[in-house]
Amino acid sequence: MILVFPLLWAAGAAAAYFYAEERGIPWNTVLLALPAFLLEVSFYYVLGVEKLRVRLDKLHRNGTALALVAAAVSPYVLASVALGNFSWHSLAWIAALTFASAFWYVLFPHETAVDILFLIFVAVVWMSRVIPPLYVTPDAKLPLSVLGQLMWFRTGLLAMLSVRRMPNIGFGFWPQAGEWKIGALYFLGFLPVAAAASWATAFARPHLRYDSLEKNIIVAIATFFGILWVVALGEEFFFRGLLQQWLTRWLGNEWGGLLLASLLFGSVHLWYRSFPNWRILPVSALLGVFCGLAFRQAKSIRASMVTHALTVTAWRIFFS
Repeated sequence: MILVFPLLWAAGAAAAYFYAEERGIPWNTVLLALPAFLLEVSFYYVLGVEKLRVRLDKLHRNGTALALVAAAVSPYVLASVALGNFSWHSLAWIAALTFASAFWYVLFPHETAVDILFLIFVAVVWMSRVIPPLYVTPDAKLPLSVLGQLMWFRTGLLAMLSVRRMPNIGFGFWPQAGEWKIGALYFLGFLPVAAAASWATAFARPHLRYDSLEKNIIVAIATFFGILWVVALGEEFFFRGLLQQWLTRWLGNEWGGLLLASLLFGSVHLWYRSFPNWRILPVSALLGVFCGLAFRQAKSIRASMVTHALTVTAWRIFFS
């Protein structure tokens, strides 16, 4: 398991090289920022690997929360010191926000109302965009704010997984064989439904993104895993792993919980491109239904992540 980290760092360094070449970023600037990004990638990897996360879970909750705070501030310190723009003000803000997130379930009881307030807190910080400006970049083409966004994302998830220790979610980066199959089958089932809904609402028209087949394949693979491990991971954790299960319990009805969670999933996409984008609501809500069905069958968000990521990949290659 430990041998994976050198492979991650090598892949990260290669990606940084190609990114710098494509964007025209001075290589010396990239080299200064690279250790912080590789550290963040390492922490993010721990988030998605249960065997590594279990070691964190074995700590007392205070120890786990302190580890989350230390992991949150260290990439900022590493990048800002190397680039010569360290700020005590920024460090204090990052430490305070992550302390509140990491120690939330140490200070408050583990109840649904507290869970909801925690999610509201995390969402408000994210939507207010208070964190990205704390990560000052020396080059407009090098978005150090990504460090802050990934940090806040993984800190919130780890707080729920390793401090709150939420059950019955099936959290992880790599689906099992049965989860791949279930996720892919619900994606195939969703395709004709999505086509009919898109036609009825005039939401989208087919359009191949690139003329080159090879480039479409490369972009599709990169898009799929990028969505699977970030966007789908976070959204499926919230809407299926948490919200669908909570609503099912509150309503006392499995199908009512699934449908209401799907409608809420669709409604958050009203902000896509322009608000309110009513045309996307039926398509995204129906996607929520199929993701919810995949989660219901597999008892794991990894299956619904596959449905979600395949759908977004197909959308970006053939429609957007």
